[in-house]
Amino acid sequence: QVQLVESGGGLVQAGGSLRLFCAASGSISASAAVGWYRQAPGKQREFVALITTGTVTHYADSVKGRFTISTDKAKNTLYLQMNSLKPEDTGVYYCYVSLGSNYWGQGTQVTVAP
Repeated sequence: QVQLVESGGGLVQAGGSLRLFCAASGSISASAAVGWYRQAPGKQREFVALITTGTVTHYADSVKGRFTISTDKAKNTLYLQMNSLKPEDTGVYYCYVSLGSNYWGQGTQVTVAP
């Protein structure tokens, strides 16, 4: 079983940047995919970005060109670099790892002020 801990969230002005971190308690090298979802107040959790085993990346249309997902498998860490942030990016961001089962972190709050 893998435990995930997100960090790096906070309050930022529109147009600003944040970098989210997701530290895994075990190896993520064998994962089928790792990625990020987010949930805005009153809305369902939605896909943001993922990396597959073959290091292929996928992004939601709403974040393409602004967000970059990456991993450091030696550190068992997943990153989400978020640039040109918009108020609609506000929400709780969750990382996940697909290792047979899907494991989720507890989330980190991102708030983008107008």
